[in-house]
Amino acid sequence: MSGDSQVAGSFVAADYVVFALMLLVSAAVGVYYAWTDRRQRSSGDFLMGGRRLTALPVSLSLTASFMSAITVLSNPAEVYRYGASIGFYGLSYVVTMLVTSEVFLPVFYKLAITSTYEYLELRFNRATRLLGTLLFIVQTILYTGIVIYTPALALNQVTGLDLWGAVISTGVVCTFYCTVGGLKAVVWTDVFQLGVMIAGFLAVIVRCVMLQGGVVSVVSDSQRGGRLNLWDFDTNPLRRHTFWTITVGGTFIWISVYGINQAQVQRYISCKSITHARLSLYINLLGLWSILLCSVFAGMCLYSVYKHCDPWKTGLVSAPDQLMPYLVMDVLGDYPGLPGLFVAAAYSGSLSTVSSSINALAAVTVEDLIKPYTNISEKRLSWISKGMSLLFGVLCIGMAGLASLMGGILQATISIFGIIGGPLLGLFTLGIICPCANSKGALSGLISGLVVSLWVGIGAQIYPPPPEMSRPLSLTTEGCNFTTTGFNGNSTALPTQPSSTTTSPALNGTKPLLADWYSLSYLYFSPIGTIVVVGVGLIVSVVTGGWKLKVESRLTLMKEDTTLYHVFKFLKGTVTRRRGKLDLEKDREKKFGNTNSAFCDVELDLTKSSVSS
Repeated sequence: MSGDSQVAGSFVAADYVVFALMLLVSAAVGVYYAWTDRRQRSSGDFLMGGRRLTALPVSLSLTASFMSAITVLSNPAEVYRYGASIGFYGLSYVVTMLVTSEVFLPVFYKLAITSTYEYLELRFNRATRLLGTLLFIVQTILYTGIVIYTPALALNQVTGLDLWGAVISTGVVCTFYCTVGGLKAVVWTDVFQLGVMIAGFLAVIVRCVMLQGGVVSVVSDSQRGGRLNLWDFDTNPLRRHTFWTITVGGTFIWISVYGINQAQVQRYISCKSITHARLSLYINLLGLWSILLCSVFAGMCLYSVYKHCDPWKTGLVSAPDQLMPYLVMDVLGDYPGLPGLFVAAAYSGSLSTVSSSINALAAVTVEDLIKPYTNISEKRLSWISKGMSLLFGVLCIGMAGLASLMGGILQATISIFGIIGGPLLGLFTLGIICPCANSKGALSGLISGLVVSLWVGIGAQIYPPPPEMSRPLSLTTEGCNFTTTGFNGNSTALPTQPSSTTTSPALNGTKPLLADWYSLSYLYFSPIGTIVVVGVGLIVSVVTGGWKLKVESRLTLMKEDTTLYHVFKFLKGTVTRRRGKLDLEKDREKKFGNTNSAFCDVELDLTKSSVSS
């Protein structure tokens, strides 16, 4: 990549037009729903779309809301540096949808609640509900800050547009359509933004495939570069990414997102029937797979284009998350409008996630922190909901400032979800699946799980795992044919690896056991939190007399709630009808009617006589 590689960073008018169009359409959807629903004055209409949504838009919205800019920018960079093993998330998505649809959805849907944390008060007590609500608010604001900051960084990298101007414009547009349009606006903008994300990915992929001489060429480059390292079944929990860490750890993380996260639950319980809700989860699975496939293949394209000259080592980009925008300007720079489409895709991912989060934060605050303690009319609650959307929008923009100080973006976001999401998942699992769990067990379990998760998570930030556990793949600058100070770039871009190796031996010298504990794959933070909460919660509940507890049937999972039960019942009914189970004696007579009748009569007479005697 020669001369043009260095001037990777000039948007033309067409790019700005494409990008501005995406923002305008998003804002217009908000205005449209604010206008059409202007007579519906209740907070339920604003926060839950009047519970009249159907499966298709909800499923696309579910896909878009956690497929953020992090997916658009960080997944390809992940494949470029560590290989395509993150493709195994596809398996964890399947398990997630099954567990969510069979365990969590039936309980939340039949209770018809607005905030998932209402469940905690119904099942345990108000203190558990408040703690759960506060943890969710902290988790979501932290996550949303990162999600706003990431695409702004990408935009800054490829266009030179002011970083904070970009952060604030995203936050403002997003806050605007959440505040005026409510959940319906959020769902329908998500549908539009998902389309933009896929279009942005496809533009880059198609161009790279043309440049590299076909799909086969891209795949064989990745194969030769060791990027197709899929068959890594190492069970060592300290390894950053293996089949087990991604499928097991990933499943726990995604269940905490789909099963109990307010942003997702709020969508599917706003469906008009439980069948629509279940269907939305399974259609969403197809969306998740298509986005995952696009992001993994985009990472393979990234490697194929830069296999001989790594822009990160040469100092052309300052962080791995800037590799995708750099590639876009490099290969699509001659096609006005297409770089704008890609940046719009990264931004769409952001907007969809942030809007879902703002809407969920408003719902939780109104339902859990305002409604139980005040007596306000529905009309005023509706205005308070809008005010909350505005407030959280501003807070999330502020959090983006903190996100700019954090390191590896993909890992940071998943760590946040693991550290807080894991214990919350454990708490809900305890309530739904264990009828003997009581409020003492729930609170002590949640606090223990959170302490352990924070301890592991913060320890991992202070003592990062050594490179032999994360195993970054080799990158080269041998094929670079431009005259930059490549070696300077090399020394500034790569100190992350040596520094982590230097801390390890020192650490090993003092606390070898803890060093290993902190080196645990960040994907295992969530399972640890969940298991600790359920374990401690059950022990404390049993010790404090939880086994005497009588829980309302609607608050726990009943066999009648599961699809499996109905399928089994249906099959059993079919088999019974086919065999004519009730008429087995008649069948017997028909089949064996030509045996010795006298013998049969004697036998019958004998039984009759014995009965009468």
